[in-house]
Amino acid sequence: MANNQTILKFDRVSFEYDHGKPLLDEVSFSLRRGAKVTLMGQNGAGKSSLFRLLVGEIQPHSGRISIDRGVSVALSRQVMDREQLDWTVEEFFEQFFSEKQWNLPALIQDVLEVVNLPVPPLTKKMREFSGGQQARLLLASALIQNPDMLLLDEPTNNLDADGIAHLTQFLIEYPKTCIVISHDAAFLNAFTEGVLYLDVFTHQIEQYTGDYYQVVEEISRRIAKEQSENVRLERTIREKRDQANVFANKGGKLRGVAKRMRDLADELEENKVDVRQEDRVLPSFQIACHPPAGPIVEIRSVLAMLPDGPKVKPVNLTLKKNKHLLVTGPNGIGKSTFLEALAEGDTERATIAPDAIVGYYRQDFSTLDFKQKVADVLLAATSDKSMETVYATAARFLITAPLMKNTVESLSEGQKGLLMFARLFLEKPSLLIMDEPTNHINFRHVPVIAAALNQYEGALILVSHAEDFVQQIRIDEVLDLGA
Repeated sequence: MANNQTILKFDRVSFEYDHGKPLLDEVSFSLRRGAKVTLMGQNGAGKSSLFRLLVGEIQPHSGRISIDRGVSVALSRQVMDREQLDWTVEEFFEQFFSEKQWNLPALIQDVLEVVNLPVPPLTKKMREFSGGQQARLLLASALIQNPDMLLLDEPTNNLDADGIAHLTQFLIEYPKTCIVISHDAAFLNAFTEGVLYLDVFTHQIEQYTGDYYQVVEEISRRIAKEQSENVRLERTIREKRDQANVFANKGGKLRGVAKRMRDLADELEENKVDVRQEDRVLPSFQIACHPPAGPIVEIRSVLAMLPDGPKVKPVNLTLKKNKHLLVTGPNGIGKSTFLEALAEGDTERATIAPDAIVGYYRQDFSTLDFKQKVADVLLAATSDKSMETVYATAARFLITAPLMKNTVESLSEGQKGLLMFARLFLEKPSLLIMDEPTNHINFRHVPVIAAALNQYEGALILVSHAEDFVQQIRIDEVLDLGA
């Protein structure tokens, strides 16, 4: 089929979860077959919900979504569903077929080669894979369906540099339609050719041609133009209202003139543009701590998952206050497993000072109780058990008062990340264990988080694939599990 054929069309589509709080308001746009575009928008704009509309998980409240006849759509999600973590590899991939595939093992082998993941035993459970390996499995789950339209939701989260490079090359060569949600500009610019911008305030989709940087610049120009036009209108409105007051005070026939002036001012008021706003950026913060005087953690060994099998590697490393350790190595080498062992107090690997408070940022947020209210999560971390402290801290980390009454599972992945930082802020840990803390976090917040970790005066152990982020943090020691 010709590449100029329309494969997807939204015709005045509206959708909302809560009455009076729309995500999409009569949105209309179309996409041609073979297009590769970025879906951009502020936090909470509804990007992931738009993907759910495309795969039919939810339905629009009004309007029509038209997908070309016979077109298949597959979604690679940000994170694996928690109930799927105990599934085997075979069970995980089986769910994507309506009929039993007798050659499923061969299909799995082929698609895992595409995502550059060594083929594991098909009986291996999903929770036994690292975060980076799970990210590749999620991508493979979409690719194995051989879709005509591929939807990728933050596909570079948890991927190391090799994984991102491999995925980038695959998408450059991918001949079909692709829509990607990502904040990784370099990744996007390598293969996308345009942007669908979902505005959180107007609830509309705008289409742009060009790469990520060009679109961000164009949006900035439009914001400046809208603001300038509003300033001009505001000045005219004030002049008309002032004139109306003068004529009204003179009475007589001039009262009719005054009314016309007020009507004109009201009309101009309606013509003012609702200027779009960017996401709020985290205000600067520091994670306070009261570290012990002596060693906080003494690391003796680490279990590395090497190509020829697991190997215990001796380590002689002591971290005292104000010491920062970076743990490196490829996906699947055992970085997250090592951090988890430390956080759980595995004395075979390390000794943590008995009076040290351990703060653990786990990349899958599984240290949070997803059924617990957001306010209760923070209340449990406070020393004074004050709801005033809880709400003030939540607001500092951009968690609004209405969200505080919701359960953790209702939060977006980015909001869960901010909740984790709010909890650490209240806990004041003397040992901070951070596993991929920038995953799902709005890129505008990343420099603020980097500054907080750079200034942290306790012992810090960090795993991160985000090189730009790591470069902003003082690192005193590096432990390479792959060396």
